[in-house]
Amino acid sequence: MKGILNLRCGPMRLTALALTVTVLAGTAACSAEYKGPQVTPTAGSQPNSSESGTGTPESTTPATGSAAGSPSAAPGETTGAGESPGTSGSSSASPGPGPVATAVSWKTYTDSAKTVSFELPQEWIAQSVTPEAGALARAVKVEVKDAEGRYIATLQTGLPSAAPVACPAGQARPYVVISSVPLDLPHSDGQDTIDPRVVFRVVQGYKFFGSYGITNMVAGVDGQSCELRNRVQGPAGKGDISFGDVPAIHAFAADEKVAPAKAFDTLDLAAKYAVHGSEFANVQRMLLSLKVNL
Repeated sequence: MKGILNLRCGPMRLTALALTVTVLAGTAACSAEYKGPQVTPTAGSQPNSSESGTGTPESTTPATGSAAGSPSAAPGETTGAGESPGTSGSSSASPGPGPVATAVSWKTYTDSAKTVSFELPQEWIAQSVTPEAGALARAVKVEVKDAEGRYIATLQTGLPSAAPVACPAGQARPYVVISSVPLDLPHSDGQDTIDPRVVFRVVQGYKFFGSYGITNMVAGVDGQSCELRNRVQGPAGKGDISFGDVPAIHAFAADEKVAPAKAFDTLDLAAKYAVHGSEFANVQRMLLSLKVNL
């Protein structure tokens, strides 16, 4: 399936919650002179006009007479190519205020070879580490932590191509795209790709598991998937790019370690994290500022 991210949920007896999501666009300027891995101040404390702009929300809405707790697509939501919009018997959600980055000061990180740059809050830490085994030449790996040293995200370039995990019949789980914002990034197109996005998605298991990252890969079929990949298929011969909290997310088993992915008791709590949470607002601006020179 090639097209827009799938927002439907599978044919289970699910109910719906209101998720008001604002679409933001972000850009970041790269500093002109770098002689090594550097972090430099970024002028201004607020997102530019495109970062703070609003657009049509991708959302779910409550169905009349339903109990809260599970995802369902609302009429008018866009699904993958060749699919019909979901129908829940309810009206579409109204646009509301989106997340606004709360960090007062921002800086720009760039690697020594000037292949990547991105903005991050002044108090956060970006550290270059050894790339993954099997990474291509000039690959970059950068870990980002907050001021208290808590893990936020990892950027990786030059990743070798990897096939998605097998998804046997009946094993896919419902998922919801809570936030999806276009990202200008070098990429290649394929049968199961879309234009790059910064996303926050939730998959339903014994809890609702959420993850943020960049992707240009179709998540699943009919609103269900075995794995949601935070990965952009890079230009031919350049390797893939990943920037997010985890490389991929799935419906975790009760005995699996969830962190650094997020776990929520309800879909509403997951939506509040993405729509109103200051942490996600800062993370989203950081991811949207990513520039890659391959």
